[in-house]
Order: sequence, then C-alpha cells, then structure tokens
Amino acid sequence: MTVNKKINNNALVAEIEGRIDTTTAPQLEAELKESCMEVESVVLDFANVAYISSAGLRVLLSVQKIMSKKEGMKLIHVSEDIMEIFEVTGFNEILTIE
Repeated sequence: MTVNKKINNNALVAEIEGRIDTTTAPQLEAELKESCMEVESVVLDFANVAYISSAGLRVLLSVQKIMSKKEGMKLIHVSEDIMEIFEVTGFNEILTIE
C-alpha cells in the first residue's frame, strides 16, 4: 500500500493505492493521524484501493472521529467492490462518500 499526501487550503488529500488490511492499516493510521493534526478536513481518494479489511475500517472510524471535531472527512472515487463492503458493514451510513 502506498499513500500520497498533499495539503491544499488546510485540507489533506490522501491518495491510497493497494490493499488496506491487517498488515498495512497501522501504516495508514500513523500517516493519517499525523497529518490530521495539521488540517481542518480530510479527503481520501479510494480510486486505487483494491481491498479493505476490518482493520482498515477501524482506521477510517478513528480518523472520522478526529475529523468530526473539525470540518470532516470524505471519501471519493470509491469502487463498487469497496462500496459493497461499506454497505454490508453499515459504513455507508457513517462516512461521507462522494
């Protein structure tokens, strides 16, 4: 998994590529939490995310909780496969997905 981060106008845009699973979730969490302290909003680009496990979902919840005290977090370019995971788990009701 790779994460390309950019900060634009006090918003973090993170392009994630690969699998978010038990092995890679801690890396993603560390990178996002560090950057969350510096910005008011977060945009996660899921265009190249192939898979997300429960460990990855936990990271999203954690970041969502931090950003709910600011301007928020949203996911963009979510594939049908990943969206299906969000729907089955109810995350589509919790997260802002565009």
